[in-house]
Amino acid sequence: MKDSTRADVLLRLKSIEGHIRGIQKMVEQDRYCVEILKQTAAVKGAIDRLDQAILANHLDTCVTTAIRGDDPEDRERVISELLDLFQGQASGKWGRAARVEQASCH
Repeated sequence: MKDSTRADVLLRLKSIEGHIRGIQKMVEQDRYCVEILKQTAAVKGAIDRLDQAILANHLDTCVTTAIRGDDPEDRERVISELLDLFQGQASGKWGRAARVEQASCH
């Protein structure tokens, strides 16, 4: 992951973590359900934006390197990972792309 992306992702995660803690306090305080649901929707949006940043980095680094490289198996692997990822999202689960070894992408 690019250093600038890593820094951005970590900031986003810390923000999401704080937001989650706020929601937890709302539940502990027995706040109105609709208020809580609005906050969980905001967290979902923040996670979506986090995913977009991570995916953009992956496409710009790992995928680009594999596609431009000479190894056809590497190209096929990254294409398969992306297809699995999007198929998993469409069905509500991540699929095997979430289990790809960390060593496959630097």
